[in-house]
Amino acid sequence: MSEINQISGRQIAAARALLGLGQVELADNANISAPTLRRMEASVGAVAGTTNNVAAVRRALESAGIIFIDDERGEGVVKLRDRQG
Repeated sequence: MSEINQISGRQIAAARALLGLGQVELADNANISAPTLRRMEASVGAVAGTTNNVAAVRRALESAGIIFIDDERGEGVVKLRDRQG
């Protein structure tokens, strides 16, 4: 994905589920509000939100081991490694 805001709400929700995080926990990790994260996850297509907030969520998920996929087969997420390291 070439642009930070080109992830979808479905990808965020799937990544969060793979990590076993609740919305509040991910929102805290990304330093955004839980209602903001809920709106992002409810987005159809590319995430609706400010570039800074989308980037913060993406960074939080990627630092926990998530890789976002968007290729000819479609979009998705992969959990790269266990959170314990």
